[in-house]
Amino acid sequence: MPIYIALLRGINIGPHKRVKMDKLRASCEALGFDKVQTFIQSGNIMFQAAKLASTAISKKLEDRILKDFGFPVDVISRTREEMGKIIQNNPWVKERGIDPARLHVAFLSDVPTAEAVKKLESLTIEPDKVHAAGREIYFYFPNGVSGSSLWKHPLDRVLSIPVTMRNWNTVNALYQMSTECG
Repeated sequence: MPIYIALLRGINIGPHKRVKMDKLRASCEALGFDKVQTFIQSGNIMFQAAKLASTAISKKLEDRILKDFGFPVDVISRTREEMGKIIQNNPWVKERGIDPARLHVAFLSDVPTAEAVKKLESLTIEPDKVHAAGREIYFYFPNGVSGSSLWKHPLDRVLSIPVTMRNWNTVNALYQMSTECG
């Protein structure tokens, strides 16, 4: 069975949309997912499931979370293979002088329009870097996310699609977990 990595957007930030990871695992298991694991409290889930499109997996999870927790959550899913390609395709990993702790990947529910990408690029000011690649956008924020030129520009509004971002360490940890799953 394929291995999926699902990323929940906007949970466990402040007092709203609180999700305990043990209950989230139970929700996934109720959907028939196997080998369910979570990673940190920000809503990262790895599991095995019957072969489905990533969008179908996300929709099943969104519906279940609404039923079990009582509020909507955007879920963006990728297969283990897709996550491996995302890691391989990071344009800055091997660039000299890049601090990997300052790399981030934005996972998008769909491919943004060319106009939306241009808008994002126009809002990104040096020393920050942005690289759009289909349903992912790679960022390098040498001054941290809160010190970036995009701090006051929510990505979902700029791109007009659901987006969730993870730091480079989390992306790699999730991929590593998925390779150990089987």
